Amino acid sequence: MVFRAALVSDIQQIQLVRNAVKENTLCNPALVEDIDYEEYTTVRGKGWAAVDDCFVVGFSIVDLEENNIWALFVHPGHEATGIGKELHRLMLSWYFEQTNETVWLGTEYGQRQKNFITTWDEK
Repeated sequence: MVFRAALVSDIQQIQLVRNAVKENTLCNPALVEDIDYEEYTTVRGKGWAAVDDCFVVGFSIVDLEENNIWALFVHPGHEATGIGKELHRLMLSWYFEQTNETVWLGTEYGQRQKNFITTWDEK
């Protein structure tokens, strides 16, 4: 498993991961276009990719303009392997090197994503 900065060339595979998840699904995947991923990873903030055997299996993106976690997703076939935790660590380490602003995450009640922020706050 390789963790690295997300590239524009990863966007197609990132979209596959995003559309495969079982929680926080998009009601209309067409609403989040490739250009959105490009803007958030190259202009507004930064993204990371977890790559296994040349395939993106997870990714995270943080937005410095709005101080939020824009995305953190792991393909269902790679859940519970520590990928999300490492993407979270990389993303927030970088974020807090850039700013001291509080970061926020919007998610539905009862979703697992809330645990990532809680875990970071406790450190």
